[in-house]
Amino acid sequence: MAFEIRKIGIVGAGQMGSGIAQVCAVAGLDVAINDVSQERINAGLATINGNMARLIARNQLNEAQRKAALERIKPAASFSHLGDCDLVIEAATENEEVKRKIFTALCPSLAAHAFVATNTSSISITRLASTTDRPERFIGIHFMNPVPRMQLVELIRGIATEDQTFEAAKAFIAKLGKTATVSEDFPAFIVNRILLPMINEAIYTLYEGVGTVEAIDTAMRLGANHPMGPLQLADFIGLDTCLSVMQVLHEGLADSKYRPCPLLVKYVEAGWLGRKTQRGFYDYRGERPVPTR
Repeated sequence: MAFEIRKIGIVGAGQMGSGIAQVCAVAGLDVAINDVSQERINAGLATINGNMARLIARNQLNEAQRKAALERIKPAASFSHLGDCDLVIEAATENEEVKRKIFTALCPSLAAHAFVATNTSSISITRLASTTDRPERFIGIHFMNPVPRMQLVELIRGIATEDQTFEAAKAFIAKLGKTATVSEDFPAFIVNRILLPMINEAIYTLYEGVGTVEAIDTAMRLGANHPMGPLQLADFIGLDTCLSVMQVLHEGLADSKYRPCPLLVKYVEAGWLGRKTQRGFYDYRGERPVPTR
């Protein structure tokens, strides 16, 4: 029988962390959310509140459910406040160095029975597990963005992940009402291994002048029935995240087909990271998004 996970700790109150906290709380689990500062935790809680207000407006949640869910989420100012969690999910920035530091500092505060997971979208689970004191209780639980809306969660076992950890993670995903798909521990797993090279190819198509931003996005929306164009999607994901996933693929698989497009590198160097900085392949500072080339 899978160990029952009742209380979740989340490290990182950004877009992904706040989304994971929200779905856990709505599913009736207690949540402790941590970040490097109280301001960031407060911003994450405000995001959750705003998201839930929108769900109420769409009749997907009622006021009583929202109130109950918010009461289940508590701020955790330091790792020591995560000591009674059954599962702690790291949802920090997609940077291996940052994640390794978190796991090294986090593990001494955790209960012996606690599982540890990472929400990485591309980095080796086996490598990250090796920085913890419990590689057999470590697993990749990769939620899709935006977490409340997306149905899929990728589960990735490291070389040391035990069956009990895997079964507990599977039961946890089922409790959230989401669908788990299992991926082997290879760079970028399943979704991003397929999706990011497509986005990178769209950027090459722009770079080589085959089509404009608008032409490329319209072509894929109407010609391949994608809900949003690849450049619009890149802006939504964050161009820095797109670049780091392509770098992981390029380094991890050593195949030139994964070479990040120089134009993607240029945008990231300019600090034009997409929606979060108001500029990427589109400029979001006006009434409506305008292509930047």
